[in-house]
Amino acid sequence: MNADTTGSHVVVAGGGIAGLAAAHRLALAGHRVTLLEAGGRVGGKLLAGEIAGAPVDLGAESLLARRPEAVALARAVGLGDRLQAPGTTTASVWSRGELIPMPKGHVMGVPGDARAVEGLVSPEGLRRIDADPELPPTEIGEDIAIGAYVAERMGHEVVDRLVEPLLGGVYAGDAHRISMKAAVPALFEAARVHPTLTAAVRAVQQAGAAVPADAAGAATGLGGSAFLGLDGGIGTLPGAVADAIRAAGGEILTGTPVTALLRSGATGWRVVTPDRTFEADAVVLATPAGVAAGLLGGHAPDAAAELDAIEYASMALVTLAFRRSEVPELPGSGFLVPPVDGHTIKASTFSSQKWNWVGDSAPDLFVLRTSVGRHGEEEQVHREDADLVAASVKDLAAATGLTARPVATAVTRWIGGLPQYPVGHLDRVARVRGALAALPGLRVAGAAYDGVGIPACVASAHRAADGIAEEILATSQRTDPGAGHSS
Repeated sequence: MNADTTGSHVVVAGGGIAGLAAAHRLALAGHRVTLLEAGGRVGGKLLAGEIAGAPVDLGAESLLARRPEAVALARAVGLGDRLQAPGTTTASVWSRGELIPMPKGHVMGVPGDARAVEGLVSPEGLRRIDADPELPPTEIGEDIAIGAYVAERMGHEVVDRLVEPLLGGVYAGDAHRISMKAAVPALFEAARVHPTLTAAVRAVQQAGAAVPADAAGAATGLGGSAFLGLDGGIGTLPGAVADAIRAAGGEILTGTPVTALLRSGATGWRVVTPDRTFEADAVVLATPAGVAAGLLGGHAPDAAAELDAIEYASMALVTLAFRRSEVPELPGSGFLVPPVDGHTIKASTFSSQKWNWVGDSAPDLFVLRTSVGRHGEEEQVHREDADLVAASVKDLAAATGLTARPVATAVTRWIGGLPQYPVGHLDRVARVRGALAALPGLRVAGAAYDGVGIPACVASAHRAADGIAEEILATSQRTDPGAGHSS
């Protein structure tokens, strides 16, 4: 990015990780930045907390290491020495009453060979997988629901036992609605050129094998782990980014919702809040899609309608602390739960085993957490705290034999926290950006667009910030041909 030489003012609406990353990028480039967050804190779904004195993440707990954006941001704000690989990455699937080790040799639950899922899929299901190479090619067009496509090629059992729980952990959605193009793009592209799903999966696996196994580690210096955490919790990242923004001259205001966007001159904006109005050369909307839709209705009604149509799922995290002496030996980092089995929880993470910093900070405790809620299951998330704790304890006992009572509990709800990516989502995003291209000095960023993970949100923020910076520079050069050039 080019350093700002115009004294331009950019307002960022939304203080989640996308808004923070956009503000950080712009502030470091020399722009005057004001970040406005409606809630009482920044960070969005990244939230650090504690239970029984032990530090824990009460929101997102890890970041994908194979994408560079989030790791680079953590390093940029001084957290590089706190990046930490999981203590264990082995996980299980709680299927048909048993904890079965998570199979290897699959792409988002789709196996390249029936042998890879033996023990989790029935003999009949294995035969159905083996039949895929004999089926005629499936026309997938411009997009297709991953659950529908996999079920057609390999049967419903693969979807129910593997694809659904894996995708549920990312989107809290329904595999039969989720876009394959958006959720598993590498597999989608491979499926367009290979006649069978088995061949497509193997092509994706071979492409991955062509990259050294420690490629992620080479980039991070932390080995080949696919995911990383932070000592103290991923929830500590927002505060560090906020501090870096302020150190670069930026202003952050919480409890300050944007209530209206008004045009100011040919290219500027007037950003209205309950107490103040800000004059801005440009605006980044890093809010949930519905909030952005409300602000854009009078300026870009087509984009607003598209944004308003994006659905969100809610979820709850139930964090439990037990006396370590009362906890039986538990396998690996946790387990996923196929929704077809009808349990309340959809996953559990054994935090004290997955993250060394949790175990080391509270050696006498065993901390774990469960997650509850999928798209269309709002009633589950809104149950009383005590009910969610009781349901979690019951499911944990059935899955693991853990019968001890927790010494402390915490329930954290993320209402409307996870945008859904149905078939056609990426086309919708393209239409939104196309419509907004007619509005100078405005960009959108966040989980609603290009991916729900932390690196994807940071990448979305950088795309918006860079677009704003380039537009400001171009405008300044049109009005002052000498702007942006050193003597």
